[in-house]
Amino acid sequence: MVDPPCPKTRDDGAGGQLVVTDRNGVTQFVVSLFVKQRVPAGERAPKGEEIKVTLATDPGPGFDEDTRVELVDPRISPYQIDSPDGRSISGLAFKAVGLKPATPAPLPAAPSVSAFGSSGSSAKGGEDK
Repeated sequence: MVDPPCPKTRDDGAGGQLVVTDRNGVTQFVVSLFVKQRVPAGERAPKGEEIKVTLATDPGPGFDEDTRVELVDPRISPYQIDSPDGRSISGLAFKAVGLKPATPAPLPAAPSVSAFGSSGSSAKGGEDK
């Protein structure tokens, strides 16, 4: 997590900020996350990206900067907005119901090595057939 969750706001057009709510009047929250693809051990992961995710619920306390989190019911939606000056603004909107603490990142798997090598003999020391 790059920035902890906080209520989502928007410009009110008069230099102030308004808290964003859903259709039912419930306050929306926003969190900034750094996302990066997970790859198998020994492979290099592509560059990550910071995204902002709108949360439908207050995640509560315990989500501080650098906390590893999982999104609850994540959704990605494309959008396009035509501005009054004729420009088109498009992108992706990231949303989720909430957050939960993530389990620690798994350690890379060590390569497995046979205890008997590759001599061609059986594990019991018998002859090859």
